[in-house]
Amino acid sequence: MEEAELECPDSASEKRYFPESLDSSDGEEEGILACEDLELNPFDGLPYSSRYYKLLKEREDLPIWKEKYSFMENLLQNQIVIVSGDAKCGKSSQVPQWCAEYCLSIHYQHGGVVCTQVHKPTAVQLALRVADEMDVNIGHEVGYVIPFENCCTSETILRYCTDDMLQREMMSSPFLGTYGVIILDDVHERSIATDVLLGLLKDVLLARPELKLIINSSPHLVSKLSSYYGNVPLVEVRKQHPVEVVHLSSAQKESFESILRLIFEIHQSGEKGDIVVFLACEQDIEKAYEIICQEGSNLNPDLGELVVIPLYPKEKCALFKPNDETEKRCQVYQRRVLLTASSGESLIWSNTVKFVIDVGVERRKVYNPRIRADSLVTQPISRNQADMRKQLLGSSSSGKLFCLYSEEFASKDMRPLKPAEMQEANLTSMVLFLKRIDIAGLGHCDFINRPGDGDDFFPLLAPESLMQALEDLDYLAALDNDGNLSEFGIIMSEFPLDPQLSKSILASCEFDCVEEMLTIAAMVTAPNCFSNVPHGAEEAALTRWKTFLHPEGDHFTLINIYKAYQDIALNSTSEHCVEKWCHDYFLNCCALRMADVIRAELLEIVKRIELPCAEPAFGSKENALNIKKALLSGYFMQDRRPVLTAAGTLGKHALWPSFRYSPSSRWSVN
Repeated sequence: MEEAELECPDSASEKRYFPESLDSSDGEEEGILACEDLELNPFDGLPYSSRYYKLLKEREDLPIWKEKYSFMENLLQNQIVIVSGDAKCGKSSQVPQWCAEYCLSIHYQHGGVVCTQVHKPTAVQLALRVADEMDVNIGHEVGYVIPFENCCTSETILRYCTDDMLQREMMSSPFLGTYGVIILDDVHERSIATDVLLGLLKDVLLARPELKLIINSSPHLVSKLSSYYGNVPLVEVRKQHPVEVVHLSSAQKESFESILRLIFEIHQSGEKGDIVVFLACEQDIEKAYEIICQEGSNLNPDLGELVVIPLYPKEKCALFKPNDETEKRCQVYQRRVLLTASSGESLIWSNTVKFVIDVGVERRKVYNPRIRADSLVTQPISRNQADMRKQLLGSSSSGKLFCLYSEEFASKDMRPLKPAEMQEANLTSMVLFLKRIDIAGLGHCDFINRPGDGDDFFPLLAPESLMQALEDLDYLAALDNDGNLSEFGIIMSEFPLDPQLSKSILASCEFDCVEEMLTIAAMVTAPNCFSNVPHGAEEAALTRWKTFLHPEGDHFTLINIYKAYQDIALNSTSEHCVEKWCHDYFLNCCALRMADVIRAELLEIVKRIELPCAEPAFGSKENALNIKKALLSGYFMQDRRPVLTAAGTLGKHALWPSFRYSPSSRWSVN
C-alpha cells in the first residue's frame, strides 16, 4: 500500500487520533459552526457528520472502551498482543479501528489493517458497522473480502475478510506485505484456516519485525495462546453483569417441545425483551420457525407481535441487529425470537436480548478418514460454548438463561473447549494449501494443535487423517514422486474449491465439457438451491422440481436448474420477475445468484491460467458421458452403490428431491 495514496491533508495530520466531542460553546451563534471550526476526519479529510458523534457515544459505552489506552500502549511496544473478552464486549469492531489509527499515525509505512472472521456474515456486517462508526465509505477506506466477493480498493485502509481468504492471499504474497497489522478474530472457534494462520504467522513475524499481530479470543483459550506464542501482553476486558441461570433438566428428553412451551410462556408473561434460541441443527430451526409462526398467530394480540427470525451462520445475510428507527415507527410492540444453531453466537448484535434458551447439544459434521465420508453427529456443546451463550445477556442486568440440561450434565458430559475443526474435518484442502505455501518459500507450519495430538482439552485423533489427505492428493495426481506438488497440483490450488472438484474441472478440459463442469462446481459450492417447502406444499414442490429432473442424475439436474434460471434472468424485464419465478418453482433465488457469481469467477480463473475451453454441448449422449468421466476423475474415491439393509430396503439418503422419484442406479458419486 503506497503512502501517497492514503496521505491525509495537513490540517488533519496535526489532530489527535482519538477525537473528542465537538464543542460549539465558543461560537457566536449557538448550534452554528464555521467550516474551519469543524473537526476533520483524518481518514478522508472531510468534516465529521452528526451521526459520527452519536455512534461515538455508543462506542464509549462498550466494555472494551476502557481498555483503549492500555491496548494502544501495548500495540506500540510489542509485536504480538492478545485481547481477551466476552462476547459483545466490542473487541471485533473497536480493536481494528484503533489499529487503523495506529497505521495512520505512522503514515502507513508498513501497510494497512486486515481483520479475519470465521463467518461470512460477520465479516460483511462488521465492515458495514465499522465504516459507519469511522464515518467513511464502505468499499473505500473500509471494505470486506469474502469468498467470491471483494468490496475493497487499492486505497482500503481497513479490510475485514474471512480467514480462508487471508490464507489464500498468502499463496501469492506469503509475507502479507500490504498489511502493517493483522488481527485474528474469534480464534477460540478453532477453524482450520485460523489454526493454520496462527502457525504460519509465526514465521511471517520473524521475517517482518515491523508487523503487528493482534489475537482476539475468549478467556478460555488465553493460557494456551500465551504458552504457544511465549510471554506476550494480554489486554483483558472485564466481565459484565451477572446472569440468572435456570436449569430445566426435566426438559432434556423432550427439548424441542420444551423450547416451544418456554417461548410462549415468556411471551405471555408480559416481560419485555427478545428471545434467542440455540437449537441443535438447521433442520430444527426450520421446524421451529414453521411451528412458532403458526401458533404465534393465535396468541393474544395485546401481548404484541411475535416476530420469528431464523439465523444461519453460513449465509451472508444472516446477521441480526435491530433498526432503531424502524422500532420507533412501529406502533405495536414486537418481540423477536431469534432461532440459531452452533456458532450462531457471533450473529447477534443486540442489547434487546433478555432471554436465551439453550438446548445444550449440537449436530456436528465429523469426517471419518477410513470411509472418506462425513457423518452428522449429535453431541453436547462445550462449556465454553455454553458460557458464550450466557454472555449474550451480559449487557442486561435482568437477563435469564434457560438451560435444557442439568448442572451435572454440564460438568460431566460437556468438554471444556470446543474441538478444533482440524481434528474433525477432511484435511485434504489444508494439505494442498501447505504444499503450495512450501513452494512459495515459507517455512513449516507450527500448529497450536497438530493433527493426531491430544491434550487436556482435546481427545487424541487418529494420525490416519493426515495420511489419508496425502494419499488422496497422490491419487488425484497432485503430488510428484518426491511428495511435492505436481503441475496438476499447482493448477488445482488456484481454484478456491475442494481438490476433488478442482481435479474434475481440470479433467473436463480433456473431455470437452468445461462449461458444464463449471456450472456443476458453482451449483454445489453455492448454498442449497432448493427452498424450504411450507407445510402442505410438498406435492406442489415435487411437481415443480420434476420439470428439471435429468435421467443421468442430480449433477445434470443442477445444470438444468441453472440453465433455466439463466434464461429467466436474461429475458426478464425486472429482478422481481426472477424472484417470482424462483418462488413459483420453490427455488432459492439468493443461492442461484451466488452460483452465477461463483461460476463467473471460476471461468475467469480458467481463462487466466489458459485452460482449453470447448463450446458447450449439453444434451447429447457423448456430452453426458464426458461429464461423468470428468466427475469420476475427481470423485472416484467416493463412488457408492445402494445396498439392501436388514429390513430388505435400499439404503439411500434423501438429500436431493430427485431421490424421491428417480429410479435407483447401480452406482453413484456423492
